[in-house]
Amino acid sequence: MQVSMLKRLTMSVGALALISASSAFGAITVNMENGKKIFNEGKGDVPACNSCHGTNGMGNDDMGTPRLAGQGYQFVVKQLEDFATDKRKDLTMSVMNANAKGLSPQDRMDVAAFVNAMPAVKSELSKLDEIKAGGTAVGEDHLGKILVNYGVPEKGIPACMSCHQYNGRGAAPVYPVIGQQKYVYLVNQLKRWRDESRANDPMAQMRAVAKKMSDEDINNAAAYLAHAPVTTIGNSRVPEEHPPYKH
Repeated sequence: MQVSMLKRLTMSVGALALISASSAFGAITVNMENGKKIFNEGKGDVPACNSCHGTNGMGNDDMGTPRLAGQGYQFVVKQLEDFATDKRKDLTMSVMNANAKGLSPQDRMDVAAFVNAMPAVKSELSKLDEIKAGGTAVGEDHLGKILVNYGVPEKGIPACMSCHQYNGRGAAPVYPVIGQQKYVYLVNQLKRWRDESRANDPMAQMRAVAKKMSDEDINNAAAYLAHAPVTTIGNSRVPEEHPPYKH
């Protein structure tokens, strides 16, 4: 079973004790029950993931925490490992480095598999009107759509979808889901890529892109991505839901 298929499992997480999965890096085994327990209850001194990322893993704009639900398995594992080895610093809540260190490599894989399998909850997407009313600058959705789909050639900014796929729905294992990600988190991370306070991106790609983006560009892209539909017009399914092509 491919790791990327975890989120398409039809059986309940509670009934799934162990999943054997294969990837380009060899065979791995993840324990979904352990991942669920860590997410909901924590482990030792590590608090429950849901205390910051929400019951449904959809993140929190007030806290600046990201949506984890449905995020790519390999990407989550890498971020947790980067926190554990201090390749990435938690500049939001200042807890992720210690939290990741408190989990074993197997724990990190288990919780990554669990959040990968969590469905998105559309009612918990960023409420841009409320964010704006609270005094935070919010970009223009229509301008963000242009940047996400076409980039800004005159500034050397590539389209977000050129790496993150249509409307930022992700391209595992390298490029994360940024569509329907929390608005505040998107803005903060783009600014951190820009000033290089975050620098764990493969081949420094995000730093190169963000350096060319103004605050307005960042706000616009984040505004569109926060609610970007995952499906194309006239198609109610995402690619992985289509049956394999048959000759």
